Amino acid sequence: MVRRIARGAVLAALVALTGACGTTTTTPTPTPVQQTETFNGTLTPANSVVHSFSTLTGGSVKATLTSVGPDATQTVGFSLGTYNSTTGVCTVVFDNPVALQATAVFNATASTIGFYCIRLYDNGNVRTLTDNGTVSDGKPFTYSVTVVHP
Repeated sequence: MVRRIARGAVLAALVALTGACGTTTTTPTPTPVQQTETFNGTLTPANSVVHSFSTLTGGSVKATLTSVGPDATQTVGFSLGTYNSTTGVCTVVFDNPVALQATAVFNATASTIGFYCIRLYDNGNVRTLTDNGTVSDGKPFTYSVTVVHP
C-alpha cells in the first residue's frame, strides 16, 4: 500500500514538473504608430493661433516650428499644451516666447489618449517687409508647424 502511495506521489510530481517546463507565451505590447501633422497659417500682429491634435495612445510627441515668413530671422511665441475640446482652451505646458524657425522644438511625452495643442502668438515681432525693403507693422507672418505624435 505504501508503495502505491509513493508511486502515485512520484507520478503526480512528474506531471507537475512537466507542466511547469512548457513554454509560456506573452502578448507583445504594440509600438505606437507615429503620425505626422502639419499646421500652416497666418499670424497677425497682437494675435495668437491655436491648432489642436489628438493622440491615440500615450507616447512621444515632437512639435517643431518649421518655418516663419517672410523673415526667418524673426521670432514668434510658440507653445505646446493640453487642449479642452469642450471649451476650446489651450492650456500651455511648454512655452518658448522667442521661438526661431527650425530651432524651436518641443519634445514631450503624452501619458495617455488625449487632446493636445500648439499655439503661436505675436511676441511683438509680427510684421513683414514691404516690396521696397522697409519694415511695415501690421502685416501678418506665415508659419508652418510639424507635430509628430502617437
